Amino acid sequence: MKAVELELFRHLLGSIAEEMGIVLRKTSYSAYIKERRDYSCAIYDERGETIAMGDHMPVHLGAMPMSVTAVREAFELVPGDVALVNDPFRGGTHLPDITAVAGVFLQGKTKPAFFVANRAHHADVGGMSPGSMPLAREIYQEGLRIPPILIQRRGKMDRPLLDLILSNVRTPEEREGDLMAQLMALTRGEARLRTLVAKYGTARVRTNTKALQDYSERMMRAALRALPNGVIRFCDYLEDGSRKLPIQVAVTIQHDSAVVDFTGSSPQVDGPVNANLAVTTAAAMYVFRCLITEEVPFTAGILRPIRMVAPEGSIVNARPPAAMAAGNVETSQRITDVILGALAQAAPERIPAASCGTMNNLSLGGNRADGSPFAYYETIAGGMGASSNGAGHSAVHTHMTNSWNTPVEAFEQQYPLRIERYSVRRNSGGRGRHHGGDGIVREFRFLAPAEVTVLSDRREIGPYGLNGGGSGEVGRNTLLRSGQKPVVLPGKTRFDIAANDVLRIETPGGGGWGKA
Repeated sequence: MKAVELELFRHLLGSIAEEMGIVLRKTSYSAYIKERRDYSCAIYDERGETIAMGDHMPVHLGAMPMSVTAVREAFELVPGDVALVNDPFRGGTHLPDITAVAGVFLQGKTKPAFFVANRAHHADVGGMSPGSMPLAREIYQEGLRIPPILIQRRGKMDRPLLDLILSNVRTPEEREGDLMAQLMALTRGEARLRTLVAKYGTARVRTNTKALQDYSERMMRAALRALPNGVIRFCDYLEDGSRKLPIQVAVTIQHDSAVVDFTGSSPQVDGPVNANLAVTTAAAMYVFRCLITEEVPFTAGILRPIRMVAPEGSIVNARPPAAMAAGNVETSQRITDVILGALAQAAPERIPAASCGTMNNLSLGGNRADGSPFAYYETIAGGMGASSNGAGHSAVHTHMTNSWNTPVEAFEQQYPLRIERYSVRRNSGGRGRHHGGDGIVREFRFLAPAEVTVLSDRREIGPYGLNGGGSGEVGRNTLLRSGQKPVVLPGKTRFDIAANDVLRIETPGGGGWGKA
């Protein structure tokens, strides 16, 4: 296979996935998709294996193949069918992330030649708290759980099924708009893939997609061969109230393959920090992809040399009815931290210190003055870990999140809140030869009463430094009620807030690298 042709097809397939994302963003209703870009799009071959991804969210992209597999096992898709799924035990991440999947059928064929899929975060899918990111003890409290279903059959919307979904959410008009945007994105991907095949022919496209997967595998194996053989271990902790939950990994490098073993990690808990195997796999795929310094297609071939060991019933492979809201956002970040911490022992000059280590999740909702409901969710950036190459960046999203911030103008136009402060949290990065990046200070003044949930971490244990560098500052959540003393809140908390009260969130800085 000529390198020039392989690069051409990498670009063509990647651009289709990116275009799907643009359609989804431009046609969506909600700020968290349109502005925060909390979505991901990808293309799969006839076996459901990844051949191209958009430059979107790692925690979505590494997990989505399991949802595509769940859909393929549930249905024999025909032209015009679109399936939805958000069940974490069928490849989903957490309930607000709804995945849409469709087959791409070439003329005269009855089996899909490709699959296209996207995953978008919906700011409310029901459950016990607005925003559907509650302090739940079991998944039934978190919202509407959707096994693989056909929302569209042979091109016709299943309106009763859609009405069932919309009847169980707090903001049905917004949800319907975002779901329709997901379907439009699939339609665009299908059309572009048919055009690609019409131009180059089925055989040539199929040969090149397989070659891209094989090339990714070769590049991954080459990166592993550059590491010393042996077993490297690391442990870090999630904060869950008074509990510190260990996530422990042993990475075994042997020639051009690796085993990533999470034996010894905490058992699953009766809280929202459980992750499933899809999320754990996504984190591992992201970290090992980062070992490859060259540009490489992000395909299924990346994972071929890597074997995952995640004991069932643990916090990294939880079973029903475990709550999952924070597993996707918080536990995925800690899984990333521990794999990086282990690999730092094998490649100390290449691995950065720990970044913020939390997505600082804020979900809220209530009623406006006119009685109309609102629900909102966002993640807030922090500091990036420093490395041998230099200081970490400040005020950025890192690792498993690749979302943007919500612009103040868009936020205040759509919701009854005002941003009082939005600034870099100076000197919050860890000290060292290279300093960790600084976190963020973001203050929200509520203009209407609301129910608020915060799911954050690194409030007690700062992001670790490496090679003698200091830890980043821990984060802090503070409630400023009118006329009262400030109240420091737990990292994971739910409370009611009154009009004119202020919530301040200060996010952690990244770890430092090297002795000063």
